[in-house]
Amino acid sequence: MNRYLLSAGALVLGTGSAFAHVTFETQEAAVGSTYKAVLRVPHGCDGKATTTVRVQIPEGVISVKPMPKPGWTLQVKKGKYEKSYQLHGQAVTSGVKEVNWSDGSLPDEFYDEFVFRGTLAADLPAGQTLYFPVVQECDGVAERWIEIPASGQDEDALESPAPGIKLAPQQ
Repeated sequence: MNRYLLSAGALVLGTGSAFAHVTFETQEAAVGSTYKAVLRVPHGCDGKATTTVRVQIPEGVISVKPMPKPGWTLQVKKGKYEKSYQLHGQAVTSGVKEVNWSDGSLPDEFYDEFVFRGTLAADLPAGQTLYFPVVQECDGVAERWIEIPASGQDEDALESPAPGIKLAPQQ
């Protein structure tokens, strides 16, 4: 029993700062697979309710479909990919580049999740982290979770890190 308590304590102490940031529930996925992104928003901005959550979809994440959220307006911005990808034997050259949930209200004292799914292209580099910049807007204030660590930089050193997923080898 003590072993479990120590593990739980280490988890809480080791991830305390992560709870203050927008993060993904599942932080690893295999290239070439479908990834269900559950974006966790733990608080508002400076005590104000969150009214908009915008997620930039990085290159190599294709066929993105966001989940509608009751009480929120859902919009996507589409555009051309930098290159052509194969999906179910078909060439895919454009798709969702940004997902935007707006006109909602998530009070500062509550937590919520915003969900989308997409396919991680088979040629993404396994072993690296893929970042999804997020802007969280609240009545006249915004939190920009857009910082991406430079090569060799510790992600924990960033003040406003973008949520990311570690790319595992294709299975």
